[in-house]
Amino acid sequence: MSHVPTAMTQDELKQMVAREAIRYVVDDAYIGVGSGSTANFFIDELAGIKGRIKGAVASSVRTAERLRKHSIPVVELTSVDSLPVYIDGADETTAHGAMIKGGGGALTREKIVAAVAAKYVCIIDQSKLVGVLGNFPLPVEVIPMARSHVAHELVKLGGQPELRTGFTTDNGNVILDVEGFRILNPAELEGRINNIVGVVTNGLFAIRGADVILVGTPAGVTTLDAHRFQPGPSR
Repeated sequence: MSHVPTAMTQDELKQMVAREAIRYVVDDAYIGVGSGSTANFFIDELAGIKGRIKGAVASSVRTAERLRKHSIPVVELTSVDSLPVYIDGADETTAHGAMIKGGGGALTREKIVAAVAAKYVCIIDQSKLVGVLGNFPLPVEVIPMARSHVAHELVKLGGQPELRTGFTTDNGNVILDVEGFRILNPAELEGRINNIVGVVTNGLFAIRGADVILVGTPAGVTTLDAHRFQPGPSR
């Protein structure tokens, strides 16, 4: 009987799912690559098969830098005809593919690349899989002059926004991190926040969520088909 490790570090779990995600890479095509610590592990794994792909579309400046260090060609999204797969981590995700992202501040570019991709593969360690979103503060990218207005509107929605101090996004904007939400209908809240004037986008990825979720656990990688878990009509 093989021994299954019971204690693995978070980094080991992230590395495990990053390795598993290589199975979803489409040969002779461009791949969308996310941002953050788990995505970084994926980039390191991708370097081993870089000869199989045309190149990558990066969702942040840091991601582009890491890809280039591995000599993986980086192209702009505007020059790509199709993007079969986007692979990225999440700060929180439910089994039906709704996520909170943006802890690293790259939520807008991540959301753009995800919108273009035919398939979204989310890679996480088991600590990120939750029943209800909202424990992790929800990032909202805001045009600087609208910061006060947006904060007031977020309070009306029941949130407690705090400015992420000393931080500017790759797009030159600020981020409000919003605590206090227990997000039972992620797609509805995503739309309501995005409709506030001055919001660029928010870190809810539910209108376009993940298709596949790879979860790193001490027993191995669990693969969740998010479409199987889509909630039915409310009663």
